[in-house]
Formats: sequence, structure tokens, C-alpha cells
Amino acid sequence: MKLGLGLYGGMLNQEHYRFAKQAGATHIVAHVVGYFQKEGTQSVITDGSLDYGFGISNPDEYAWSYEWLRDTKAAINAEGLEFEAIENFEPAHWYDVLLDGPKRAAQMARLKQLIRDMGRVGIPVMGYNFSLAGVWGRQTVHVARGSAPSVGFHETVETPIPDGMVWNMVYDVERYDPQGRRGTVAPITHDELWNRLGRFLGELLPVAEEAGVKLALHPDDPPLPTLRGTPRLVYAWEMYDRLLQMFPSLHNGMEFCLGTLAEMSRHGEFTDFYEMVEHYAATGRIHYVHFRNVRGTVPNYDEVFVDDGDVDMMKVIKILHKHDFQGVLIPDHTPQMACAAPWHAGKAYALGYMKAAIRALTAEI
Repeated sequence: MKLGLGLYGGMLNQEHYRFAKQAGATHIVAHVVGYFQKEGTQSVITDGSLDYGFGISNPDEYAWSYEWLRDTKAAINAEGLEFEAIENFEPAHWYDVLLDGPKRAAQMARLKQLIRDMGRVGIPVMGYNFSLAGVWGRQTVHVARGSAPSVGFHETVETPIPDGMVWNMVYDVERYDPQGRRGTVAPITHDELWNRLGRFLGELLPVAEEAGVKLALHPDDPPLPTLRGTPRLVYAWEMYDRLLQMFPSLHNGMEFCLGTLAEMSRHGEFTDFYEMVEHYAATGRIHYVHFRNVRGTVPNYDEVFVDDGDVDMMKVIKILHKHDFQGVLIPDHTPQMACAAPWHAGKAYALGYMKAAIRALTAEI
């Protein structure tokens, strides 16, 4: 297994590549969605704007072109790192794929071109979160060790999703009204959302297979059956099986977020967290791992330091190694630390733990 670091779009530069290298990482996962590429987003991404969620998704703000992918990969390679994955599509590029709207066909064509370009450049994984509500309702909390700032979810009062918003970002400013007075996203069933995912994968998977790119679905965070009046897909452990059975291709797999999976309620086919990890590790379809820890489960949980939560992360690494996991682990987001560089310190702490755990496992063998 390999050690990676996730960087937001505004961090895709030499300074942060060198930080990743210095902290022991060998691979980069890029999260370049609109809001997250702004300067100043090195802090924990949490509440966002009360009016605009995580922000406005501008389809032209980031090129997402073959040239941009090529040049970004070259800059990453120049610092002795590999470009492993892109994390999430730009909401403005696929909102009608999620909503089954009139621009769906054109947006699918654009996603297919992105996958082809990733294959040409040599970026092996595309992570995505097939959700209408997206990540929503998290709050800044100071409950991690030493009162470190992190994020939590605590029975947040839910509001309907206004028209013009999806995935907690605004894609149409003219239609959007934060109070929903111009309308809200139409309710659908869980089966309809699964059908939309099936159509999406049915069209994109053949392109991904030809391009040599793996598609990796993130579980729903927060993992609730519904959020803001809309259904969720993977809010319980066994629901990943439905994804894998839908298309048996090895290119159809998981963005295995340990934090989100640990947040899930313990009602279903699995009751033991490590039994669940063992089950999915054995499939060979975990494409990369979000290596973070939490305390508690829905509807009340908090993100904590990697060595201080409900999950024995060393035990997870042993299970992944047992099943010959060759992919990348990234710390995802982490609690921040009390110093001049809180984001960097939090990431360095997590990466140091992860590197030591992997090395200790190798030494045992």
C-alpha cells in the first residue's frame, strides 16, 4: 500500500507537493471542485456559507482540460510524486446527471471526455460522490484531543435543497434562492437514485475500462437514509455490495472512507466494523482509502485524531495488507493543531502515524 496526500485545487503547487514529499507521501489525490480550489481553504471544510453551502460551482473556473491534467501531472511528477486520483466531479458539470435533467446527455459526454483525458495522461482513479445533498450539516467542533478544531454532526435540523443547488453547491445563481421560494429539488425514491447511478455507470464504465481509469464511489457522509428530503445510496455497510453487484467490472469500485463507514449505524448485515473491512478488502475493488477516525455514530459523531477514535486503525491496515491492497491511503481531512500552520501540522501528524504503521507491519512480516 502507498501513502498519499489529498490537496484542494488552490494547493496544487510546488510548495504543497514538497510538503507532501517531506511528510513521507508518494502520491497526490486532487480535490479540485470549485469552492475547494479557492485560496484560504486550507482550513477544515465545514459549514461553508449559510446561503451558498460550499459555494458557487463555476463550470469555467477550472479548465478540467487535457492540457490542465497533463501539466498538473507533470508538476507533481517533477517533485518525485505520482498523481493518483481526482476526487469528485465539478457540480456544474454533472448536476443534470444527478437530477436526471435536460442537460444530462451533454454533461455525460463531458464526463466521458474527462475520463478519456485522464487515461491519456495516466491518472488511474476518479473518485465521486453520487448524491443530491452532498456533504451537509457538519459543524466545527473542538472535541478532538487538546480541544483541536475538527468537524462533527449533531442531529442538525435539515432544510430542503433549493432549486439551483445540488451536492451542497450552487450551480445556477439565477434560479437559486436559499429560502427555496422559487422551488426545491423534487423528491425521489431510493430506487430512483440507484437507477440514476446505474445509468451513469452503464454509460461511463465502458469508457473508463477502455481508458484504464477506475471509478470509485464515496459512501454518504453523513450516512443517513435521507438528507434534506433526498435519498442516500451507501448509508449502511452492506449497500456497497449493491454497487459492486450492479457492475462486476474491476473498474467499478469504492473510495473507501473509513471515517464515514465508522459513522454508520450498526444495524444491517454486518455488525462488526473489522468484519466489514475484511469483506470489502477481499473483493479487490477498494480503489483508494480515506484514512481517518471518528468517535460516535449517526446522528451524533465527531472527527478526531487518527489514533484517538473508535477504530483501531492499525488493525485496519493489517486487514488491507492481508488482502494485498496496493492502492493509496490518504488522511482525508484531519483535526487542526495549535500552531502557525494548523492544516500542515494536522496532516503531518496523520501521515507520520500512517507511515509508521505501514512500516511496523512490514517489520512484523
